[in-house]
Amino acid sequence: MHVLSGGAAAAVVQGVQAEFEKASGSRIDGTFSAVGMMRDKLLGGAPCDVIILTKPLIEQLIASGHVVPGSARSLGLVKTGVAVRSGAAHPGVKTRAQLHAAMSAAQGIYFPDPEKATAGIHFMNVLKALGLNESLQCRFRVFPNGATAMTAMAQSQESGLIGCTQVTEINYTEGVDLIDVLPAEFELSTDYTLGICTGSQNPAQAHLLSDLLSGSASEAVRRQGGFEF
Repeated sequence: MHVLSGGAAAAVVQGVQAEFEKASGSRIDGTFSAVGMMRDKLLGGAPCDVIILTKPLIEQLIASGHVVPGSARSLGLVKTGVAVRSGAAHPGVKTRAQLHAAMSAAQGIYFPDPEKATAGIHFMNVLKALGLNESLQCRFRVFPNGATAMTAMAQSQESGLIGCTQVTEINYTEGVDLIDVLPAEFELSTDYTLGICTGSQNPAQAHLLSDLLSGSASEAVRRQGGFEF
């Protein structure tokens, strides 16, 4: 069972994997990264039974014939948050001024791809709104997705680090702490939605996985990670 998914939902897939594999007898082969990258892999012909992206991207894939109409299921809403390495001081980030100060003081700023990752695109726009996108460029630490960005920040030997990505990718990564979500004026709440691919080689098993991912079987792991529904 091939799954292409935005990194924010990786732990959700992994949370139902054992139950699905026991019930179906099939193994999940999951790929997790920036939603734009996952969409491009599907469009490029990569095998896929279930795909998890943002709601607008799933709607586009339904319109283009790559996702079965009526198969879309929301996993919940995920906000974008700010993180530091575990044990580091938590700067205030609740207001524009506090966020500006926190970013300006950081020696390294970790975030996902600003061209293909939902949180990365949004965070770059926040930096532009704060007037920091050019002056702090040398401190940017950019990674393919939020999970790899947070893992790298957790493992870095640098001090004075801060990061921004989806709260799920922060909460599911050992070694980093969620400070808070972005200030209200910069809030981004993303509806992560799954769809069954029209090219699925096993639609019945794809429907089973869809039910597990969007139903009660995954509710606890979704809530724990920061999904809201």
